[in-house]
Amino acid sequence: MKRLSELDAGSKARIMSFENNDLFLKLMEMGCVPGELVSIEQIAPLGDPISISVAGYNLSLRLNEAENIFVELV
Repeated sequence: MKRLSELDAGSKARIMSFENNDLFLKLMEMGCVPGELVSIEQIAPLGDPISISVAGYNLSLRLNEAENIFVELV
């Protein structure tokens, strides 16, 4: 498993789990639930934030949020 923050633009992965329970509810409300497919759409020029596609829409995440999401490459 990898962290979402470690993936390159164009990568596709499935959300497996979360590291930080404090962010868990916030991320789930945004559609980041275990089992959901995500793809990295864009990475900002300085690396933060990243844009992902999840649950049919685009979402911008800061790297410190993306570091808490464990994924498996598809």
